[in-house]
Amino acid sequence: MAGAANDLKLLGMWASPYVLRVRLALSIKSISYEYAEEDLRHKSELLLRSNPVHNKVPVLIHAGKPVCESLVILQYIDDAFGGAGPALLPADPHERAVARFWAAFIEDTLVKAMNQASWSKTEAEKVEGNKRATAALNTLEAALRDVSKGKPFFGGDSTGYVDIVLGGLLAGVRAMEAMLGVKAFDPVTMPLLAAWADHFGALDAVAAVMPDVSKLVELFITMHAAVAAN
Repeated sequence: MAGAANDLKLLGMWASPYVLRVRLALSIKSISYEYAEEDLRHKSELLLRSNPVHNKVPVLIHAGKPVCESLVILQYIDDAFGGAGPALLPADPHERAVARFWAAFIEDTLVKAMNQASWSKTEAEKVEGNKRATAALNTLEAALRDVSKGKPFFGGDSTGYVDIVLGGLLAGVRAMEAMLGVKAFDPVTMPLLAAWADHFGALDAVAAVMPDVSKLVELFITMHAAVAAN
């Protein structure tokens, strides 16, 4: 594997979709690293020192230098380990800009809508969040059709930046599907995204780092109970 584990360390929390993005990228590019699980109720001095602005995971520490925020880390990995595995971002400047646009759309629109749908206190807020999430997914369905050019991934024949950004959400989506008995990626209305999720989840490099869905369901039930109690 490319990279040396003692030069590369990831501070994370197993259930975080943002941490999962980084683990997916490292796995897909076959880069070895040391993983350190953080207790976010009692954050380590290393985490606080490495990310003094937000005190959040993920943090990737390369040769003693920290890199924070999942989207920034993904681009750093592509730049710093260009010779390892497939490139995450395309070489063409316009295609790179398009990939960054859709990653930002996932972050700024889809994730916010999904959080509203999942964690709002009132039913009305949850319903509105579901509407916004469905609209965002429909937009991504059209984007996948246009960007993939008939290939299985946003990156074409192989996974790329947008696939990993969206793929970081996949375990949480599967857990919510198991809890609610619904399909987020409806194979009838979103056949391309449904097929994408199946193809992405079946990759060995993806399966190797995906968290256990049943454990996520247990965590989400506990978190929902805590939200309801406040």
